[in-house]
Amino acid sequence: MTNRIVFAAVLVLFSIAGCSGHSSTPRPASTLTEAQRDSAIARSSLPGATTVGRALELSGKSARYASQMDSLSR
Repeated sequence: MTNRIVFAAVLVLFSIAGCSGHSSTPRPASTLTEAQRDSAIARSSLPGATTVGRALELSGKSARYASQMDSLSR
């Protein structure tokens, strides 16, 4: 009978200890935005960094073009 009580007490303690480490708000893996990460990669000496830089330039150009086209229709 005492073995069951000890086992139940240990089980309850482990259950409580297992739940105590959870955070209510998850922390992001990085505080940088995707654009900041991409521009940091583009400025680095990693293989393919120039390709990332060119893709960012084209993305910026197309975004500017889209905003110009959007402003014409108003």
